[in-house]
Amino acid sequence: MLAGAAMTLGHAPFDLPWGFFLAVPAAVLLTARAETPGRAAWVGWGFGFGYFAAGLHWIGHAFLVDPERHAWMTPFALTVLPGFLALFWAGAFWSARKVWPTGSAAQALTLAAAWTLAEIARSHALTGFPWALPAYAWVETPLLQSASWAGPFGLTLIVLFLCGLTVPALIRRDAATAGLAVAGFAGLWLWGDWRTPEDTRPAPGGPVVRIVQPNAPQTLKWDREHMPVFWRRMLAATSAPPRAGGAPPAVILWPETAVPFSPEHWPEGRLQIAEAARAATGGRASAAVIVGAITPPGSEGRHYNSLTTVLPDGSSGPRYDKRRLAPFGEYLPLPRLFETLGLEKLVPGRFAKGRTPQTIALPGLPAFAAAICYEMIFPHGVVGPGPRPDWIVTITNDAWFGGFAGPQQHLAQARFRAVEQGLPAARAANTGISAMIDPYGRVTASLPLHTHGGIDAPLPDKTSPTIFARMGALSTGLLAAALAGWLIAMGRRRRARPDGAPSAASPRG
Repeated sequence: MLAGAAMTLGHAPFDLPWGFFLAVPAAVLLTARAETPGRAAWVGWGFGFGYFAAGLHWIGHAFLVDPERHAWMTPFALTVLPGFLALFWAGAFWSARKVWPTGSAAQALTLAAAWTLAEIARSHALTGFPWALPAYAWVETPLLQSASWAGPFGLTLIVLFLCGLTVPALIRRDAATAGLAVAGFAGLWLWGDWRTPEDTRPAPGGPVVRIVQPNAPQTLKWDREHMPVFWRRMLAATSAPPRAGGAPPAVILWPETAVPFSPEHWPEGRLQIAEAARAATGGRASAAVIVGAITPPGSEGRHYNSLTTVLPDGSSGPRYDKRRLAPFGEYLPLPRLFETLGLEKLVPGRFAKGRTPQTIALPGLPAFAAAICYEMIFPHGVVGPGPRPDWIVTITNDAWFGGFAGPQQHLAQARFRAVEQGLPAARAANTGISAMIDPYGRVTASLPLHTHGGIDAPLPDKTSPTIFARMGALSTGLLAAALAGWLIAMGRRRRARPDGAPSAASPRG
């Protein structure tokens, strides 16, 4: 558990991935020392529980927003969820030990393969929860650029394998294996550094994007006395003149559920937004405004969590409704079971799943892919089918996550999405961290947590389509098939060995 918790130091806000060189070798050694696959499964579960309990502790903050109703759930969220996610790691360690080969490098690769396969399963099973993937620990290093071809799962496999090679390299003084580990990390590091240009190039003729952050605490966001305060903050940030010598904004971005009304059904509110946008240019021009809002019920009788647009003349523009809803936050999984248990009130505001196009084109602006909050954590869900967009717009309400770890980790995943797709990403967060991200994952402008205001940032130029963007979900499928094939091959080799053949990593061998 301690080794698993140490791995979380690689994630934001610590960004110290070097703990992987201690934790992953410990995983290899403990797996080798486990006398049975069942004991290895307990090792994996312990690793997973320590990792998820430490890395996802911020989830407890969401249950303290309305403590009278939900505080009692906090201990369960901080123990049951990590315990459930750890089951995927238990399965990985069990399967690795079941087919445990001879040879130090093969053992490191076998555990890395099973571990990565478990992370792929965790990211897709029961709607999936791909938060805190091991690859994300390397977001502040040049290894981030490998996401452009390997994606987060491929990079997870690589770092787990190379870190696992530390066992034979240091403990057994295996020069060849040490050379492989050093060459692997050095090659990825140097290639990533070479791929990243020194400066961020603005898109030719691209717009200046203004990102607005109202800093509305979740405990006050829907309070009738405070809602006008946050409304005025957003209008003031929208209407502010550009900085000296800067170009006026061509598009203005507000965060998720920024307004407590549907802009489509309140013309007066749309006109106020349009007038504020016009003031930002001194009245000479106007800008479209992208607004997060809860829109009226659809055919299911439930509201939508939407990204709406207000055009310069105050009319409503295209809209995107969130497609991938957050379990227990926006919808209730297994509703009949929870209704039978009398727990259906756990999710008082359930939303309908959207079916609107994900790519939006506004007059005079490059087309963008829309992603609302939770959707940004899914590698294959950010860019929809059809023509490739020029940038990504993501709006979120990270006020649910508190101020430590959660918001920083969410931003790190947005940076991965930008590199994977080769697209810049503009991110508006209610309480922060709002940012403009270039296609190499670098933050070019940002607003810190718990501040209100706005920033103007030129839209960076996109890159040519990356390998990961071209292959899409196929890349993950092929990787999963290759990992499963490796484990099957190791199982056959093990069955072909004489009974009782000792493992090369076993202290009894």
